[in-house]
Amino acid sequence: MIQIEIYEEFSHWLDDLLENNTMPENTQAFCFNLYDESDEEHLYAAQIVAAGEFDPADENGEWACDEVWSCEENVFTVDTSDEDDTGWKHAQDLFKEMIEEYISNGKYGHILKESKGVAVGFIDGELELLNI
Repeated sequence: MIQIEIYEEFSHWLDDLLENNTMPENTQAFCFNLYDESDEEHLYAAQIVAAGEFDPADENGEWACDEVWSCEENVFTVDTSDEDDTGWKHAQDLFKEMIEEYISNGKYGHILKESKGVAVGFIDGELELLNI
């Protein structure tokens, strides 16, 4: 179940990025790269990148490496230390849920929805394609 307070902060972060940055014309897809900021503190961060390629059959997600735009160091951080599950999979599920909610109801969700694909995953792991 979506955590409203965290989602609202996430939504404002994405609103700001999508409102104040014009995506390159060759943008085909978006990827939310996840990072483990601190094992001990259970902090996870998300970075959004626009990709100039998209291949849904590419299980390794090499298409996401064709970055045409990135939010760079402007990442969104989530602290899971107060939750029952503090693992990476829970963090990925949390981000996935927020991204899907944003695509459906976010102010600029149409930008993501109109792309060929949106994925989420840890930079050293597999990408999970979202239904858009």
